[in-house]
Amino acid sequence: MYFAALLARTEDGWEASDTELDDVETLSDLADLAREASPDEDTVLVLIEQEDAWFGVVRVDGEEDPRIYVSDAAAAARSSYGEILLTDELLGRDPDDGDVLDALDLDGTEDGESDEDDDDAEDGAGPAGSAESVPHGPVGDALILDDLGVSEKELRLMSTEAVTEIAESLGASETLETVR
Repeated sequence: MYFAALLARTEDGWEASDTELDDVETLSDLADLAREASPDEDTVLVLIEQEDAWFGVVRVDGEEDPRIYVSDAAAAARSSYGEILLTDELLGRDPDDGDVLDALDLDGTEDGESDEDDDDAEDGAGPAGSAESVPHGPVGDALILDDLGVSEKELRLMSTEAVTEIAESLGASETLETVR
């Protein structure tokens, strides 16, 4: 179960809208969805909470590249919504490395090796990469909300109720509750 909401900053304060992520396949799709929420190119926050396991914040300021923070990359990697946020850049990977290796069908049996390790390979982290390539813990821009009154330290200490805590810090908790 997940909850996702858009908080758009306007002249009158924050406006909230809930959003379905079912049609969102890429970070670009998510950024476009956020930009649609603010025709004046003001700040828009996409807040995502997944089953008390992780939360993510995507910040879109006009046409600038989105800024991202994910509280637990390893937990998010097991979620289709988390995979949208866990870009190669965010994880510090060279996007070209994975493409070349993924295109090859190297299962370890080419040189006469047995395929008894196949069961282990199936237990990996899936499309986001191996478990070793996705760190446990937070990734991304921990200063994403600093200018809005939520420091890096506060963001890192937030609990599984982070979306509510962020809204409270921004003075938008009542607005957020209208879409919850």
